[in-house]
Amino acid sequence: MPDGERWVDIPVGLPEEGGTVVFEIDGRALLLCNAGGTPYGVTDECPHVRASLEGGVIRGTTLECPLHGGRFDLRDGAPVKLPIRRAAACHAVRRAGERWQVA
Repeated sequence: MPDGERWVDIPVGLPEEGGTVVFEIDGRALLLCNAGGTPYGVTDECPHVRASLEGGVIRGTTLECPLHGGRFDLRDGAPVKLPIRRAAACHAVRRAGERWQVA
């Protein structure tokens, strides 16, 4: 974990497989995604137009923006399909007992 990074409890439960849910930590909107049972955290902002990603379609480990259909990899934010050209901001997620935490 990089210097200055901390783990914070996620105030929502893991959505159903293939689902997403928005939550807020310290005034920042984040999106918790369930890709095949694996949780991923990303900033809730499409790197293309800064629109919310909530309700985007998960295919494997990619998330498709619900606005223009661009896709990026949930594991590292790498763009996969235009119009997304910049990496999305990803956040590590871990299990802490019965809770989930985000870095």
